[in-house]
Amino acid sequence: MSARTQHGSAASRVFVVVAVSAAVIVAALAAVLVLDAERSERNEAEEVTRAVASSLASLPEVAESLSAPDPSEALQPLAADVMAQTGLDFVTIMTPDGIRVSHRDPAEIGRHYLGTIPSTPSVFTEEFTGTLGPSVRTIVPVTAEGGVVGWVSVGVTIGSIWSKILPRLPFVVSIALALLAAGLVGAWLARRTTRRVAGDLPAGTIRDAVASYESVRTLGEALRAQTHEHGNRMHTAVSLLELGRTSEAIEILTETSRQSQELVDQVAARRGGDPTVGALLLGKAAQARERGIEWSAEIDPDAPRSALSPVDAVSVVGNLIDNAMDAAAAAEPPRWVRVVFGKTPSSPAALRLEVSDSGTGVPEALRERIYEHGFTTKPGGAEGRGVGLALVRSIVASAGGHVELRDDPTVFVVTLPARAT
Repeated sequence: MSARTQHGSAASRVFVVVAVSAAVIVAALAAVLVLDAERSERNEAEEVTRAVASSLASLPEVAESLSAPDPSEALQPLAADVMAQTGLDFVTIMTPDGIRVSHRDPAEIGRHYLGTIPSTPSVFTEEFTGTLGPSVRTIVPVTAEGGVVGWVSVGVTIGSIWSKILPRLPFVVSIALALLAAGLVGAWLARRTTRRVAGDLPAGTIRDAVASYESVRTLGEALRAQTHEHGNRMHTAVSLLELGRTSEAIEILTETSRQSQELVDQVAARRGGDPTVGALLLGKAAQARERGIEWSAEIDPDAPRSALSPVDAVSVVGNLIDNAMDAAAAAEPPRWVRVVFGKTPSSPAALRLEVSDSGTGVPEALRERIYEHGFTTKPGGAEGRGVGLALVRSIVASAGGHVELRDDPTVFVVTLPARAT
């Protein structure tokens, strides 16, 4: 079975991700529009019920009728007329203790009001389930000569509210479908563009290509720095020899040889070590000195070789060191970077790589982003590569290892399975 069949091309994965994202966003937008319409209708229902209930409660004939021997005789027709004119679902007028004298269903007259009656004369709006089902209702006191002589409750059922929303749904659905269509077109264009760039390569193959590029870049930078440093020291030594200051020239050349030899000895002493990574470390040491950063490396001779290919190993180690040097360079002196290759205490067969620096630490918000998404601590664009730690995280995870971030000082700890012997 081909890699494309097993994993799908990168273009197809881009299409699926963009299409699914568009569908989720459209669904969320449609839900927001519906909920916003429901909130708007509910607010309108509250305002209307409050206005109508307050108007009815202020009518002199309502207070007078509540004092009559048979209040329903005058108030039931009044309530029915208001309901007919306003389209409200119910207008209930009641005595001070909550006995109905009007109701949409005449059989309910004489029974106790279902809802909240305020303990003090005040306007109160709520959602309550009564004889007509859930409704938004407002209750207002009817007063006469300073006392409460009754109450007026006006309500709109939740069903009526949604009946006003339903006519808007075709509009919401049309917007959602239009946006979804636009999203699918965008996904198709993204798929086409990705396929034009990457063909039918699986996403893993593209990651390998990026890793190869990163490896060449970081190794090239390291070797350039090493060549540049050696060139500067040779020019200085030659100038000192021309001035007759032989001892100082010898001291510079000896110091250069000593610094490089210490790291060479550590790399050579490690059994099964990767010579490509060793060359990278030599170059990065020179790069650190070039940037005014104190460099130290600790390589356990018994540290196993990881299961990573040379390209992936250079990409992981190089990007972590680059990240550390950028962080150290941006911090206050003393600036330093430390690299450790050793065994994992809990599993001696696994390789432990630690890269620490003198940077100011990683903010908590950025720490969460690194854990969840593998973002770099360096900016993207011209001021930083922006892909380094994401690539490190992907390579390490694919190999069955994991990355841990610690603070004070900032330390990236990578645990990798050892190469089978």
